[in-house]
Formats: sequence, C-alpha cells, structure tokens
Amino acid sequence: MNYRALFAIVRKDLKVAGQNKGVVVPIVVLVVVFFALLPWLVRLIPLLGNMAGDSLRDIEKLLTNLPAGLQQELTGLSLFQAATVYMLKYMFTPFFLLMPLMVATVIAADSFAGEKERKTLEALLYTPTTDRELFVAKLLSGWLAAIAAGAFGFILYIVMANAAAWSQMHRIFFPDAMWVLLILWVLPAIAGLGVGVMVLVSSRAQGFQDANQLGGIVVLPMVALFYLQIAGVMYFSVLVVIVMGCVTWLLTGLFIWLGSRTFHRNQILTA
Repeated sequence: MNYRALFAIVRKDLKVAGQNKGVVVPIVVLVVVFFALLPWLVRLIPLLGNMAGDSLRDIEKLLTNLPAGLQQELTGLSLFQAATVYMLKYMFTPFFLLMPLMVATVIAADSFAGEKERKTLEALLYTPTTDRELFVAKLLSGWLAAIAAGAFGFILYIVMANAAAWSQMHRIFFPDAMWVLLILWVLPAIAGLGVGVMVLVSSRAQGFQDANQLGGIVVLPMVALFYLQIAGVMYFSVLVVIVMGCVTWLLTGLFIWLGSRTFHRNQILTA
C-alpha cells in the first residue's frame, strides 16, 4: 500500500475541510451547544424546584420512572443532586455521541461529493493510488477528524459538567468507568459507522448538500436512545456500552466492507 500517497490525500482532505465554512461552522456550533452550553442547563434545576410545584413533581416523576438499576445508583443523593447526575451522566449521553457521528458524516460527505462540486474529483481519481488506497484515505479523513473532535469535546465536557454541577455536588463526580469505556470503545465505532455510511453515499451523490441530507439518517439511532432513556426503558450502563460498542463495530465493518466492494473510481465520475 502506498502510505505516502494515502496520507497525502488525508492531509489534503482535512485541510480543505478546515477551509470550508459549510463544514467548520456546523462542527463549531455542535461543540459550543453540546459541550459548553448544555451542561449549564442543570443550574436551572433548583430554580425549577423553587417555582411552581408542578415543576418539582415533574422532576420527581422523571426520577421515579428510571430503571431500577439507575435508581439504585442514585440512592443517597438529594432530589436535585440525583436530577443533576442523571442529566449530565446519562440523559445527555446520546447528544455527546452525536458529535463524532455528525463530524464524521460532514467530513465524509465532503470527501467525494464536495470534490465533484469543486471540480477536483477527476484529478484526484487520476492520482497514482489504487481503489483500495483511495477508499481507505477517504475513510481515515473523516474517522480521524471525528475522533479528534470527540476527544476535545470530552475534555471540554468534563470541565463544564463538573463546573456546572459544583453548586449541587460540591465535588468532581465526572467522568466514571462507563464514560471512559464509552470514549475508548464506542466513540471510535460510532465515528467509523458514520464515515462508512457517508463515504458510500458521498461517492454516489451529486453534491455536498445531497450527500449530507442522505446521510443524516445515521443520527436517528442517537435520537432514539435519548427518548428511550427519557421513557425509562434503558440507561447507559457499562454492560449497555459494551454491547452497544460490539453492535456498532459490526455495523461499521459491514458498511466498510460494502463500500470497499462497490467502490470503483471509474464509476464515480459517471455517478
């Protein structure tokens, strides 16, 4: 494998993506909203309790509907402390996973569809690389960017979550073993799934917006996880994270295999 050409394509893709406002702006907005602003919503919990009694009852009802295992983990905490821990450690988890997934899809959507719009695809396809090397390079561009964004977001979220919850917890309570496993096991798999799906879609789309819209369906499972937690059907435990990672890695491998089987540069120009 021509690693020099492969990493040259990766560097070029990341550089171009960094200069594209359509790629950078959504990523910056996601980081600010999910990791800098969202944690501070927990500061509103005591205010809700001091307002109408209905708000306090809503918080109690939410915690009462949680799975038994999660209720046991929250035992010994006050009502507001339990609500704070639940929101920051569990309820917001799907939003965190959206970050690497959306970064991967945005970067990958720009991989081929963006090249078509910029009229640079033909020159790229004539580079001295095999179909496999070109495919791997496009995968690595989005995957590395997504992991980097996820790692940065995790560090930012640690700071913001502990700072926002300090008035209730009076200690550093985040992260825990489940979150460390989530970062090391699930995050790379989620990023790989987003890239695998989007490179497959992007190579056949006519433009960046078309590819981005078609690939937007990959975020639906994260939205579903959010509502499942709200409904008390499940919560993110170590076991759930392990199983989720296994399933995601299997799906990632499947989509990458499908993409590699159907990827042919001579077909991309005519797509």
